[in-house]
Order: sequence, then structure tokens, then C-alpha cells
Amino acid sequence: MRVEVRDNNVDQALRVLKKKLQREGVYREMKLRKHFEKPSEKRAREHAAAISRARKADRKRAERDK
Repeated sequence: MRVEVRDNNVDQALRVLKKKLQREGVYREMKLRKHFEKPSEKRAREHAAAISRARKADRKRAERDK
């Protein structure tokens, strides 16, 4: 990942970098890798996330159909 510093404005470049890292999911991955997660816990977490994504998609679809 690359961020250019313009006019010696390091603060703005840092903000852009943080935004890019967050969009890529680096912070989430760092948090998950901080501690070991059992495979069964990982499956349960991913399953719960899939269910919530499906419910959100259903809500959006129902709202669009109104």
C-alpha cells in the first residue's frame, strides 16, 4: 500500500493511510490475530456473520419491493 505525502502534510497522508487500512480490513484482521481462536469458534463467528449479512440483504430487498 502506498500513500503520497503532498506539501509536507504528513497528517493528511496518515489519515489517508488509516482510511485505506480500515477499508481493506487490516485492523479487523489484526484484532482477530491478536489471540488464538479455536477453529470451532471461528466457524461459529463466520456462520453468525453470514446470517446477519443474509438478514440485512433480506431487509434491503423487502424495503426495495415496497
